[in-house]
Amino acid sequence: MHIYRLGNIADKRAALKALGVESGGITIMADKMEWYCLFIKNIKTPAANILKQDALSIGAELAVPGGVITCEKPFCDCILIGTRKHLKILSRKELAQPFGLKQLAEELHKFIVSKTYPTRIMGVINANEDSFFEGSRYLADGALSQCLKMIEGGASIIDIGAVSSRPGAAAVSEEEELERIKPICDTIKNQKLFEKALFSIDSYTPTVVEYALQSGFGLINDITGASDERIIKLALKYDAQLCIMHMQGTPQTMQKDPHYEDVTAQVSDFFQERIAKCEEMGISREKIILDVGIGFGKTLEHNLTLLRNLRHFTYFGCEVLIGASRKSMIDKIIPAPTQQRLPGTLAIHLKAVENGASIVRCHDVAEHKQALAVAEAMR
Repeated sequence: MHIYRLGNIADKRAALKALGVESGGITIMADKMEWYCLFIKNIKTPAANILKQDALSIGAELAVPGGVITCEKPFCDCILIGTRKHLKILSRKELAQPFGLKQLAEELHKFIVSKTYPTRIMGVINANEDSFFEGSRYLADGALSQCLKMIEGGASIIDIGAVSSRPGAAAVSEEEELERIKPICDTIKNQKLFEKALFSIDSYTPTVVEYALQSGFGLINDITGASDERIIKLALKYDAQLCIMHMQGTPQTMQKDPHYEDVTAQVSDFFQERIAKCEEMGISREKIILDVGIGFGKTLEHNLTLLRNLRHFTYFGCEVLIGASRKSMIDKIIPAPTQQRLPGTLAIHLKAVENGASIVRCHDVAEHKQALAVAEAMR
């Protein structure tokens, strides 16, 4: 007889089926194989005491600070530790409890019904001369050949923008942005390249976005997080997907002392508010993509925290995009010029996919296709 510890099993149901487990037991056992650690912030102390007892009674655990049992403070933070099965039980059990536990039960339910999406690669093309990575800059004819190269290399989405959003980037007029993007949009439309891949317009300028959508683009990548209702209306009008990114400040100001009390909680609140606005205007969650905005008004520690907690954002039921390709956070961990940051990029993106991201925005498509395929084989 041999016994050894298994690594993470991506498809738990498939593993149990391969073992020969009877169909009736697969669901029960699969729920017991998936563990959660949920950070609960500012829960009422009496509620924490009730939740701890309920968790313990079913074999789960609630980590709380000392003094909770005597209610020394009115509120506390805690960590709920349990399996998917435990969360299912608690999401029903706490509905009948006081002190805000009904709301907690509803939130727990969202975590266990979150959707999963297949992984897609988004290639980056910048129709300008000032983006931070020189290797992503293409104009007119060059952009067309690069689009085809990326599609052949494994990109199912091509993201094209005419304005740099790097920290401190100079503002560009609406007329100049449109002038830069028009030739590329016209070529994509005339050659029907939108039949080969999903094209994304990286812009928050309504006239530019609409021109792209009229040219066959099907995704709006808005770094301002749909702050302009006209962008939401355009997504609805053309039945396009909408990527909502979080950014603190503007590209000109975002890296001037960014600060958060709790970056995960605040980015989550931002998404909740913007998703509600989109739904109110008629866009379903299936059409919304979330981007936590790595490097957009964040320090290195903010970026790392969001990457560690990325799976949290899948609870909204939307696809999650990660875009850390060759960014300066890599240089802050281990000094490297932009041209030498591909290994760090792959490390970040592979971990992000493991943590719930389904769209990887990158400059190096073929390399990502290979890395993702190998990672998937190991899972």
